[in-house]
Amino acid sequence: MTLAPANMSLASKNNWQPSASFDNLKLRAKLFTKIREFFSSRDVLEVDTPLMCQTSVTDTCIQSIPALFQAHPKEAEQRYYLQTSPEYAMKRLLAAGSGAIFQICKAFRQGETGRMHNPEFSMLEWYRPGFDHHALMDEMDELLQLILKVAPAERKTYQEIFQEFLQLDPHTASLNELAACARQHKLDVQTTVTDKDVWLQLLMSEYIEPHIGKERPIFIYDFPASQAALARIKHGTPATASRFEVYMHGVELANGFHELQNAAEQRKRFEKNCAERKQENLTTMQIDELFLAALEHGLPDCAGVALGLDRLVMIAARSQAIAEVLSFDFSRV
Repeated sequence: MTLAPANMSLASKNNWQPSASFDNLKLRAKLFTKIREFFSSRDVLEVDTPLMCQTSVTDTCIQSIPALFQAHPKEAEQRYYLQTSPEYAMKRLLAAGSGAIFQICKAFRQGETGRMHNPEFSMLEWYRPGFDHHALMDEMDELLQLILKVAPAERKTYQEIFQEFLQLDPHTASLNELAACARQHKLDVQTTVTDKDVWLQLLMSEYIEPHIGKERPIFIYDFPASQAALARIKHGTPATASRFEVYMHGVELANGFHELQNAAEQRKRFEKNCAERKQENLTTMQIDELFLAALEHGLPDCAGVALGLDRLVMIAARSQAIAEVLSFDFSRV
């Protein structure tokens, strides 16, 4: 007989039960099958890539969960990382000639727990050679109509959505104007913010996101160039990142890019991230040289997107918390 630890509380003893209802788990399985059928009908290859790698993302907004590994029991432990998304490995497949691919997998992120977050979550990611971000929005719109039974999505630029809700141009607004806008809307920030993108994200998350996608999904696209991440930049006045995000019921579902192909430019962005991590006293992350080598070999012109499946199922099930569509949320593991 296996005994429970002496310090196990009564509450935790009851946590052996699932956090989701079986109706929601059946819906989840049905939707995953529909997603696979959607891509199979379009001749998009399903792949899977490693969940544990020697490196992870350098982005200051995403924290990776380390995993200690021993090749043999008596050897020194090596630090690996649970992947925050399959992006780098999938792009290596694309560079090797895979053609259009998709993946349904687990992803992991440090410090993300709550009503809308779980540190272990399910992600759908796919890449389409020959697509730009507008063509990928078209395909994602079709998928969302299929899964959520909704009308075709609305589309607005990042500039249009800020002008509609906050009456300011995010591309030209100064730090003082952004701070004044925050004060006008009673946003109390306890520290001095000197990064324009931080102000924009605060205003977006507090005063725009909760009010969009009420009746149908909405795509927000053409972000500021400073928020490009792994997207290419479209030059103009202003320059914009060829990137989109998708929202439904005020919930961010997906983030997509017309993918950057330039290895030298991507290295510069990674190095900038690393410098910012050092400045913010975050864990030092090594740049993924295998990914950069794939870019140097040649990534095809393509667009890609990552979609949070747990949130998608949550909306389909009309649930109020992500735990309600997971077999066992983080409080039960």
